[in-house]
Amino acid sequence: MGPANASKARRRTWFACMPLTTMFHGLLLFLGQIDQSTKEAAREPRWPPRRVPEDETRRSRLKTIETSCSRPSVLSCSSVATLFLAAFFDTKMRFFSRVGAGAALLAAVPFLEGVAGQTDWTSPDTGIVYQSYTGSTGMTYGIALPTDSLTVDATEYLGYINCPTPAGEDQGWCGLSLMPSMTNSLLFMAHPYEGEVLSSFHFATSRESVENYKGQATITQITSRVTATGFSLEYRCQNCFNWEQDGFVGGHATTQGFIVTSWALSNKAPGNAVCPSALVIEQHASQGINGGAITPGFTNANYATWAQLANKVVTGNCSGGTPTSTGGAGPTTTSVPETPVTGVPVPNTAYDYIIVGSGAGGIPLADKLSEAGHKVLLIEKGPPSSGRWGGKRGPTWLANTNLTRFDVPGLCNEIWHDSAGIACRDTDQMAGCVLGGGTAINAALWWKPYAADWDYNFPAGWKASDVAAAQQRVFNRIPGTTRPSRDGVISLRAGMDVLRNGLAAAGWRDTDFNANPNAKNRTFGYTPYMYSNGERGGPMATYLVTANARSNFKLIMNTQVRRVIRSGGHVTGVEVEPYLDGGFQGVIPLTPVTGRVILSAGTFGSAKILLRSGIGPTDQLDVVSNSTRDGSTMISRNQWINLPVGYNLEDHTNTNVVLEHPSVQFYDFYTAYDGTAPYQADIQKYLTQRSGILAQSAPNIGPLFFEEIRGADNVVRQLQWTARMEASEGEVDGSALTISQYLGRGAKSRGRMTITPALNTVVSTIPYLIDTNDKEAVIKGIENLQRALANVPNLKWLHPAPGTTARQYVTDMVVSPSNRRANHWIGTNKLGNQDGRINNGDSVVDTNTRVYGTDNLFVVDASIFPGMVTANPSAYFVVAAEHAAAKILALPAGKAQPIYQQCGGLEWRGSFQCAAGLQCVDLNPYYSQCLNS
Repeated sequence: MGPANASKARRRTWFACMPLTTMFHGLLLFLGQIDQSTKEAAREPRWPPRRVPEDETRRSRLKTIETSCSRPSVLSCSSVATLFLAAFFDTKMRFFSRVGAGAALLAAVPFLEGVAGQTDWTSPDTGIVYQSYTGSTGMTYGIALPTDSLTVDATEYLGYINCPTPAGEDQGWCGLSLMPSMTNSLLFMAHPYEGEVLSSFHFATSRESVENYKGQATITQITSRVTATGFSLEYRCQNCFNWEQDGFVGGHATTQGFIVTSWALSNKAPGNAVCPSALVIEQHASQGINGGAITPGFTNANYATWAQLANKVVTGNCSGGTPTSTGGAGPTTTSVPETPVTGVPVPNTAYDYIIVGSGAGGIPLADKLSEAGHKVLLIEKGPPSSGRWGGKRGPTWLANTNLTRFDVPGLCNEIWHDSAGIACRDTDQMAGCVLGGGTAINAALWWKPYAADWDYNFPAGWKASDVAAAQQRVFNRIPGTTRPSRDGVISLRAGMDVLRNGLAAAGWRDTDFNANPNAKNRTFGYTPYMYSNGERGGPMATYLVTANARSNFKLIMNTQVRRVIRSGGHVTGVEVEPYLDGGFQGVIPLTPVTGRVILSAGTFGSAKILLRSGIGPTDQLDVVSNSTRDGSTMISRNQWINLPVGYNLEDHTNTNVVLEHPSVQFYDFYTAYDGTAPYQADIQKYLTQRSGILAQSAPNIGPLFFEEIRGADNVVRQLQWTARMEASEGEVDGSALTISQYLGRGAKSRGRMTITPALNTVVSTIPYLIDTNDKEAVIKGIENLQRALANVPNLKWLHPAPGTTARQYVTDMVVSPSNRRANHWIGTNKLGNQDGRINNGDSVVDTNTRVYGTDNLFVVDASIFPGMVTANPSAYFVVAAEHAAAKILALPAGKAQPIYQQCGGLEWRGSFQCAAGLQCVDLNPYYSQCLNS
């Protein structure tokens, strides 16, 4: 087995890119510099961090976290192929985002108490006084603001960056954002090249969609220096506090009295370094965030004089040769068009069922509906994943095995390092646009549902007794296992056993959770997985296999659904376009009269399709209608269906605690991916026996344990604790372990998903700890865990640190998707009996999963869940699909209405189509009738 602590320099991470339009809740006290890694994005599971050295600054309560990575990921984003990986956590701050003509100020007023890491620094070259910050990796940067920035919102600033290049001269790059996030904010980047410092602006809408900035921001240089060990630049950044990209408008207002900046540093030079508009940038080595009040040191009466020093434009050379420098004004920006994707015409074939999305919902539906004899088309947006289905991605040691990285349990975490071509490009959260969806990329935890989750969250028809038969069918096909290795051995379990023994001594019960699914209070057990025979199992290895064997089933990939084609409430087909080369283009028709469409594209994907199809809140449909891409072809306003699509957004609220024990055994799964010599024994054991550490999920997960907390509102809130044998919160791997607390069923906090003019989805209101009793449950859970583990010998608490109460720890912890996300998003198309079209109803789909206001459009995926469940939800989604399939098949076949019959209206729930030769005529908002054409 590979050494537990091998090659610490080989740590690599992926990044949690947060939405710009976010309402922040909670209180962040800036008691010192924040140099915060986004590595802590809640996910399943997390990646290894690197310890931040203890120093005087940290001891004075600086909250400092850094991440490091070395195995680069080259991504091509349009023709610019640029990835500015500066993903940072969001703070409770005030900024603005305007979409179209509307404006929204989204956040609470911050509470900032000064920044200990923020210092005055005077440039010896120019005399400019900057407020400067230094990150733990050595990058220093500073900002000077115009004199009146506290009374008049600044549009520009003077900046200074000093970036180390440990790999040598002309190596590396560094970047800066005036927001705490990468996505939907202006990104400034600088890199050395042949004695000059080149700069560029970029804009990211997702992890995978990064392009050159198209707005008016400009850089004019004051002075620069390149040495063998680093480079520095003083510059003037104009039009940098406000930005606009493809209709998305945002910025930061200095009159709010504070500023939060994000930084990123890479040790490797970008490809095509001479041309700032066509860079190829590999993953950064570290990143962080600094923030605080705009103190008097930020502004200076000499600003106007200093600004006149900026008279040098360095443009680079995009036609070959060396970079060019010119004196005087006239800085330029860059812009590169998107690389077109080549599609093929759709076949002229009609289907009884078109299912959009091949995840935990879509695959089981396709199997059940085709099994019933219907002609079924399953459309996947992304490429194949598993080797069984044509996937190819993986390390070299999987060559000629018919396995990919998606098949090997120990490689599941690779998505957080290399998501190019896998993560969806049209959302600001991590979502898998690949065959299998989340069930192809997650850690495969597989929980038999807790009956209370159905009974508490769902209406009649979806209670535990109602779904019991479907649940049994699912677990007959995918029983799950706590021993994924074929030899039955759980590898490196010593750290797990420390926690298991401690919980047992405190009176918690050791439980086989899938044999006892309702035992979820003060119970612990080993991790249940969907793996089978040492490989990823789940829907792709079961339901998809049987569906694919039928002649009435067809799967297409690399194809995204733009919208459903409908007349009133009746859908006649779907319009598709290529997502990747080889995808289909055109309209795929349904079987006339009886055909149906089922959206199973996930919490963000299905909601987006509804919005582009004219179904959703008016404010969001206006965004789509005014968009460049859809405006001219969107369904007419008189056919819009006003439903609360995007509301009710929820996720498990994640809160990490970190402990240390000498028995913990860390394993570097990322380095194992590379196949270096120390890991060859483990690799060969897996390839030949499907056994060993690589047959279980990274990063060595377990035990799992549960508790229920009754709040002051008399609601029982469910907590799941997931331990993993790796560090977090800036601690070092080796003897540290992280336990992630998920707040699930019973939580009342909800958020909202919205759509941008570029037709990307964003989490515009975060759903974490808005409700006071939600926060109290999180605090109480940590207090109870501290008591339960208090007598474990040699177990040391690192976070919360000794002397820090659970209440103080939770209160001081920032509330944002980056560090509180579990990536178990649900709820945007809520299932329920309250028709969202009328009387302020809160539901998008009825209890048959049919979209209100339609007769043949359905949604079956995570988005229909009314509330959060106890555990990792993949199995719940498959059970919901099995149950929904039975309900849909039991519905009467669609029929066309004869002349003079009703075919629509605000409260109508019957057929929305008329017989041949007739048309559905709106007589008033409540009544439409079939009349002669």
